[in-house]
Amino acid sequence: MAKPDATPVTIEIDDEPKVSGLLIAPKAARAIYVLAHGAGAGMTHPFLAKFAALLADRGIATLRYQFPYMEVGSRRPDSPRVAEATVRAAVAEARKRKLPVFAGGKSFGGRMTSGAEGHSAMGVLGLAFLGFPLHPPGAPATTRADHLADVTVPMLFLQGTNDEFAQLDLLKPVVKKLGKTATLHLIEAGNHSFRVPAKTGRKEPEVMAELADTLVAWMDGLIG
Repeated sequence: MAKPDATPVTIEIDDEPKVSGLLIAPKAARAIYVLAHGAGAGMTHPFLAKFAALLADRGIATLRYQFPYMEVGSRRPDSPRVAEATVRAAVAEARKRKLPVFAGGKSFGGRMTSGAEGHSAMGVLGLAFLGFPLHPPGAPATTRADHLADVTVPMLFLQGTNDEFAQLDLLKPVVKKLGKTATLHLIEAGNHSFRVPAKTGRKEPEVMAELADTLVAWMDGLIG
């Protein structure tokens, strides 16, 4: 797989410092996915870079971007207000490409994206979560999902069955309660980073391909 070129972009945020982004736009792209990073690593994390490349191979553009705290090298995530404003700005930047827009991201980034959409619709066709962080490890709860009831667009949850941030006995009822707007796809034995034990016989490229194929098939179903 050839590494696709990523074009640097600058994202302006209302009342906040601008942040940087990376746009990968394959020829004849049929949609764009606004891909937010997790709490502990920025937009250049290898997982996100590999995932963006796999989506490009499948005809989907991506816009990765930094949250302000990551842009300045801080370890403390932004407040939901600032993070959600950043999500909105990134979606607005993606909409300039005149493609169907989807949004979401890894862990914290996905949760901040759903918070932004829940507060006010952003004009996206759907939200896709790469490991929704339902609760901190060892502290099972579902309050982090309360706002999802305010999201009216379709949602895709890509989740490992061994995700320490989302016990399945809690996540499954949450998704079921959301009704037909929500889809849960499980990666057997995957943890929060979608790593699987060697005894499964599965390698990282196979798991990553499953994630990408599932997301793209879901997108194509919504694009119609």
